[in-house]
Amino acid sequence: MIMPVFDTAAIERAATADLVFDAVRESLIAHAHGRTTVPPPLHLRFPDADGDCHVKAGWVTGAPDFTVKIATGFYGNLAAGLPTNHGLVCVVSAQTGQVRAVLNDRGLLTAWRTAAAGALITHAMARPDATTLAVFGTGEQARLQVEWLARLRPIAAILVHGRSQDRARALCEEFAAHGQHARPASSEEAAGADMVVTTTPASAPVLEFAHVRDGAHVTGIGTDMPHKNELPPALFGRAALIATDDHDQCLHHGDFGHAVRAGTVTVTADTPVGLMLEKPVERPDDAITVADLTGVGALDAAVASAVLRELTR
Repeated sequence: MIMPVFDTAAIERAATADLVFDAVRESLIAHAHGRTTVPPPLHLRFPDADGDCHVKAGWVTGAPDFTVKIATGFYGNLAAGLPTNHGLVCVVSAQTGQVRAVLNDRGLLTAWRTAAAGALITHAMARPDATTLAVFGTGEQARLQVEWLARLRPIAAILVHGRSQDRARALCEEFAAHGQHARPASSEEAAGADMVVTTTPASAPVLEFAHVRDGAHVTGIGTDMPHKNELPPALFGRAALIATDDHDQCLHHGDFGHAVRAGTVTVTADTPVGLMLEKPVERPDDAITVADLTGVGALDAAVASAVLRELTR
């Protein structure tokens, strides 16, 4: 029997937004209730190439498959005209241990499940009347966070902050081409938006906690390895509600962990993201809320299994 290998084009046709949203939401809820198996990620760094790699595995209890995923981020690739992210997902039977398929997605499913997770939790935790969105970062994930959140709620204005003004303007032009109002912004101005999403590989905070306004929600996406850090620890101290996608991971290599080690919050200050998705979030209008997402292997398993079902239907 020849093991099937599906390419990016086939995967992109099968992975509809509704499919990804449903798989991510259900797996986050399952994870919050302890119905998953997720070992610690394996991390590799390549400083000379400004790159990193993580290997994640996961299984949702009762699902027919589990997955092992390789995902890379080589941030110098942009200068060479190459994609920043790459990877593949190996889908394995949870009944026989046989490899059912390889999804050669080149990092697509990781990007989309990250976008879906960020959009779901930002929508759930932000004020219902929040309409201004700021993104820190100018890469693929910055674009996706805006696009996927716009599927869930109206966005009146988009502020883009990045190290490169040229890339910030280019991203704003992309948004404008789709009828969205976007413009480059300083770090201070962007941090003052109703909703703030950080999508960078930064090793030091990209915003000042004092610039975040009362009533805002902040979602950190990029801190997925121990050497990274996007959100200042003091921001967690101001938060009325802190959500993490995986407590142990966020404590080990997330922004929440930086805040705990700084003494800003206690180790028990967080709530699982999945619980935020089960029922409406109760939040005072003037409260600051924060979500720390490090990426959970169970999400990869749920999305990959759902895609494989479509591909083999």
